[in-house]
Amino acid sequence: MSKRYAVILAAGQGTRMKSKLYKVLHRVCGKPMIQHIVDQVSDLEFEKIVTIIGHGADAVKEQLGHSVEYGLQAEQLGTAHAVMQAADSLKGLEGTTVVLCGDTPLIKKETIDALLSHHENEKAAVTVLTAFAEDPSGYGRVIRNDNQLVERIVEDKDAMPQEKEIKEINTGIYCFDNQKLFNSLEKVNNNNSQGEYYLPDVIEILQNEGQKIAAYMADSFEETIGVNDRVALSRAESFMRRRINERHMRQGVTIINPDDTYISPDAVIGMDTTIYPGSIIDGETKIGENCNIGPYTEIKDSEIGDGANIKQSVVHDSEIGNDVNIGPFTHIRPLSKIGHEVKIGNFVEVKKSTIGNGSKASHLSYVGDAEVGSGVNLGCGSITVNYDGKDKHLTKIEDGAFVGCNVNLVAPVTVGKDAFVAAGSTITSSVNDHALAIARSRQVNKENYVDKLNLKK
Repeated sequence: MSKRYAVILAAGQGTRMKSKLYKVLHRVCGKPMIQHIVDQVSDLEFEKIVTIIGHGADAVKEQLGHSVEYGLQAEQLGTAHAVMQAADSLKGLEGTTVVLCGDTPLIKKETIDALLSHHENEKAAVTVLTAFAEDPSGYGRVIRNDNQLVERIVEDKDAMPQEKEIKEINTGIYCFDNQKLFNSLEKVNNNNSQGEYYLPDVIEILQNEGQKIAAYMADSFEETIGVNDRVALSRAESFMRRRINERHMRQGVTIINPDDTYISPDAVIGMDTTIYPGSIIDGETKIGENCNIGPYTEIKDSEIGDGANIKQSVVHDSEIGNDVNIGPFTHIRPLSKIGHEVKIGNFVEVKKSTIGNGSKASHLSYVGDAEVGSGVNLGCGSITVNYDGKDKHLTKIEDGAFVGCNVNLVAPVTVGKDAFVAAGSTITSSVNDHALAIARSRQVNKENYVDKLNLKK
């Protein structure tokens, strides 16, 4: 197998997006379009991956980091001119170069690999990735000869009526013999209405030199669509979401309503887990087996153990153990770690805290900057008072402690092992192991006091 290289064209501004955000950074299923493509390419064996950047160059570099090399197209002078910006990295090298578009987030690594293999088997100078389009309007038509090689590509506006009937279209993705590519790029001119240097002109140059021009048809048209506006972005989102959900369902995940379930392309979900409608599973989330997620639950960049039930809740950047029950209406904020067999119930918020195995916070509590041991009960309305107006402080609740309803634990404070805190207390000093803490005024009843108020006159 010859050495392989990839060039990703990502220099266009994308004015039709009507956005201040650089086009290839618009997200599809939670991930920038350019990142989708780089992730697919990175799974294949390329010697070099060169991304051509222009508008928004710094933002693209921030997104992709050092995973690729870069070429800068300072002026937008056409696709051939863009590929020329990879010359410092690729010119003179032997091998095969695939040229991809940064606004085609649905392209799959399997298709790229098949295109490369077909190109190398055919020993072609160029191989065009084509697709079958039910409605080919607006696309260049691929005209093949009797040997099924490419005879020419006719742009839609230039096609004759019989040529317009052809449904095999040019996707704008190509494989080239690398040396022939860069030799031909030097011969491309800009004698056209736009005054730009077009990459398809390389095909005509090589064809006039008697070189072999092949074509490979993608399995589906949808994975080759380009995103140039918000309508196409929405279509790409829909296609990608369907692809992701189908993959999980084929791997043993039940998704009750795929059309109303949003799963990141990087999410991992164990078999026999059920995802209920309205759920969003974002980022690099891992969910174990036999879980029930949703309805209307958002999980982002978190790890969920086996047998967890998370209903109508939000979990971000946290770890959740096995056989946990969370929700409804629970908020697990970042840097929280929830142990096994924990219950966190209605309207409970947990932030940057650890909660040990078997502990419970069933209703209306705030647990922030806390270390909660195993077998702890946090009563309704119990709160860790972690902020003094300037700094955050730690609350420790040790194994087996019982914290009554409407208790304020004013940090820094420790509640010892198997200690009890009476309902309605505000605790400002640590409680020893096995102690009972009561911090409230003694009740006083004023007999017949209401009569003196004369409220009914």
